[in-house]
Amino acid sequence: MDRKALTRAYKDARRPMGVYCVRNLQTGELIIGRSVDVQSVLNRERTSLRFGGHPNRRLQQEWTTLGADAFRFEVLDTLEWPEDDPAFDPTADLLQLEAMWRERLLPRPAGDGA
Repeated sequence: MDRKALTRAYKDARRPMGVYCVRNLQTGELIIGRSVDVQSVLNRERTSLRFGGHPNRRLQQEWTTLGADAFRFEVLDTLEWPEDDPAFDPTADLLQLEAMWRERLLPRPAGDGA
C-alpha cells in the first residue's frame, strides 16, 4: 500500500468507542467519561495534564502535586460499531454504558435513600 492509501485507511477506520476513567492511584478518586474514540480522548486527557492545561482544576492540581505515576488511564468498556448501519448514533448507548460504570465505581452520596 502506498502512503495515501494508508492514510485513507486510517481515517476511514472506526476507532473503539466506549467508557474510560482517569484513576488517582493514591486517593482512589476517579473521573469517568465516554467517547466515540476512547484512545484519542485518553491521549488528550494525558496531554492536557502533562502540559498543565486540564479543565478540571482539582485533577490538574493532584497531577502536579503527585506526578504522572500516581494516575492510571483506563478503557473500562467498549461498544462495537454496527457493520450494517452507517447512520448509527451511539449517544444513547454511550450514556447508558457510562451510567452503569458510574453506578458500579462511584460511591453514592450519604443520605440518598438507597
